[in-house]
Amino acid sequence: MKIDESCFYTKTHEWVKWIDGKTCLVGLSDYAQAALGDIVFVSISEGACTKGEVLGDVESVKAVSDIYSPVTGTIAEVNQKALDDPASVNTDPYGTWLCRVENVTDKEELLDAKAYEPLTKE
Repeated sequence: MKIDESCFYTKTHEWVKWIDGKTCLVGLSDYAQAALGDIVFVSISEGACTKGEVLGDVESVKAVSDIYSPVTGTIAEVNQKALDDPASVNTDPYGTWLCRVENVTDKEELLDAKAYEPLTKE
C-alpha cells in the first residue's frame, strides 16, 4: 500500500495535491482503489463542490461508490483521461487525478500522510 507523502488525505480515502494555496488536484488513494477492485467507470460533477458532499462516483466490478469532495471550491477541470481510462486509477492512483478544484476555502480537516496511514490499517 503506497501513501504519497506529497498529498493530503480524507477519512474517506480521497487525496489532495496542492498546486498553490487556492488550487488543488483531487484523486483516490491507493487504499481506495485497492478496496474497490477493478475500476470500470468514473463520473465527476462540474461546478461548485462542498467539502464532505458527493463529488462524483466510481464504479468497480464490485460496486458503485461515492467520491466525496475533500474541499470546498469550484471544479475547474475534470480529468478526461480518468473518464476515458478508468483503470488508470488502479494502475497509477497518485498520477491519475480526477478533478482540479480552484478557489478552495474549506480545507482544515485534511490529514497529512502520517495521520492518514493508520486509516489504511483498519
